[in-house]
Amino acid sequence: MTSAYNGFDIESFEAGKGLWHARIKRADQEPVVIDGLPFAALEVGFAWPAPEDAIAHAKSHIDRFKARYFGASHAAV
Repeated sequence: MTSAYNGFDIESFEAGKGLWHARIKRADQEPVVIDGLPFAALEVGFAWPAPEDAIAHAKSHIDRFKARYFGASHAAV
């Protein structure tokens, strides 16, 4: 299951039977840069019971850290 959200693409994936995680990538295909280190994608969250739960958690994660991932100049994107 994939979802677009606020400048990011979120993909949920089953990491084990009934254990869902989310992968976040920037929609513009640029790397996410954290403390000067580029990442093609971030895998976030806990093992959720459903893909929708993993995506909801990823959206919350994006909302908390968006300025850090895009840089302050892009925080309003």
